[in-house]
Amino acid sequence: MNLQEAVKAIKPLNKKSMEQAEKRWYSIAIPLHSLGKLQDAVTQIAGITGTDNVHLNKKALVVMCADNGVVAEGIAQSTQEVTLIISENFLKEKATASIMCKTVGAEIFPVDIGIAVDSKLINRKVMYGTRNMAKEPAMTREEVVQAIEVGIAMVAELKEKGYEIIATGEMGIGNTTTSSAITSVLLTESVEKVTGRGAGLSSEGLERKIITIKKAIALHKPNKEDVIDVLSKVGGLDVAGMMGVFLGGAALGVPVVIDGFISGVAALCAVRYCPRAKDYMLASHLSQEPASEIVLKALGIPGFLTCDMRLGEGTGAVTLYPILDIAIAVYNGMSTFEDNSMEEYVPYT
Repeated sequence: MNLQEAVKAIKPLNKKSMEQAEKRWYSIAIPLHSLGKLQDAVTQIAGITGTDNVHLNKKALVVMCADNGVVAEGIAQSTQEVTLIISENFLKEKATASIMCKTVGAEIFPVDIGIAVDSKLINRKVMYGTRNMAKEPAMTREEVVQAIEVGIAMVAELKEKGYEIIATGEMGIGNTTTSSAITSVLLTESVEKVTGRGAGLSSEGLERKIITIKKAIALHKPNKEDVIDVLSKVGGLDVAGMMGVFLGGAALGVPVVIDGFISGVAALCAVRYCPRAKDYMLASHLSQEPASEIVLKALGIPGFLTCDMRLGEGTGAVTLYPILDIAIAVYNGMSTFEDNSMEEYVPYT
């Protein structure tokens, strides 16, 4: 399925399934909507999957791993080699995301979409890292589309294997720089407002990061009305790949979980490209990165958790899984008013 085919396949949520799920919630012996966002999530998943028989027995985390040429400008605390080291750690149960996945019963799929050297990850490499956006466009339009289609293909592969929900994650030194640039352009916000310290920049490093982003935007003048143009000029392969995961999930009826800031930017790109894709997304948490709240507000998707997390890698998205498991367990297992010979609660008028 290519990009245009995926977009054409994205339909509105299944209203009948959502109505049936809501009817089930109203029948169980708890005060109306007393589980709040948990109920809303189950109902949304019913609409996404087209059935009120909601279950998430097979859960995945797709981590898009890629290098960013802008690292040459000294905008990150770490060197580019760290991308490979941490990415390959996902294959071991000693990495944070791997440990969390094992704990919550999910499987991790780390994808090499653009690491600067060869790796042991799932090989979907579009190029060996992006170009330095401070000096030239990060990618061509064709490379962006190819990266998006990697994400779409990953969803198709995982759905065929029976996975019922996908969390998004990323790994790539310098990717808060690209994500801040994308956010500044798409939301017409100042670079200063949407740029944070990433993995722990000093004040001097933060200032250099801001100057670099401003330089790239001024040099390339990305068109905010054209997401592909923005990504090609100041974006990253990991963001484009996750954008594809969001679009693929919407096309194939698989719920996709937004992680933190960078994943949120990918979701924003997907929604700007195809607004219907929004209904297929769940936002896991509010990242500590300063633009995270701005991005989620622009999307109109509230996060579930506020844990002051900013690790990335999909760790926030995976944290949502046990909460969804709890909600679904109540939805499927709770006794009804009729079972308890109780009078049903009715909405206030």
